[in-house]
Amino acid sequence: MGALTTLRLTYDGDRHAMALKEAKHKTVAIDCPYTGKGEELSPGNLVGISVSGCMLLSMGALAQRDDMDLRGTEVDIDLTETDKPFPHIGSIMLAFHVPRNFSPEDQKKLERAAGLCPIKASFRPETTINAKFNYARETASIE
Repeated sequence: MGALTTLRLTYDGDRHAMALKEAKHKTVAIDCPYTGKGEELSPGNLVGISVSGCMLLSMGALAQRDDMDLRGTEVDIDLTETDKPFPHIGSIMLAFHVPRNFSPEDQKKLERAAGLCPIKASFRPETTINAKFNYARETASIE
């Protein structure tokens, strides 16, 4: 596998940058929440969005194949930072809120699909990613 897409990041000054996906002319503004204005998404926010988005889209591929409806599913993302043994994101806590209930077998398949996300597999062992799945009325979790 090669590069997935061409991206460009341009620093605008004042601790603000603009990311561009060239092929589609899509942009995302980023800044530093500590030393910038904190008005845009931060690089840490994008990390949380990336891993949860990858997991949700992995679930979506399975759901589409098996004719399950995941529309309206939301993910709450909480990041914690640590400086031990070096400064990094210490943990990413994800809460998936699926508006429908599925059989226990389908829930297990969806959660397994989420766990196979390649972005999730790209983190070092020092960063823990925990996901909790809330289905209509029931809760399950994976680590």
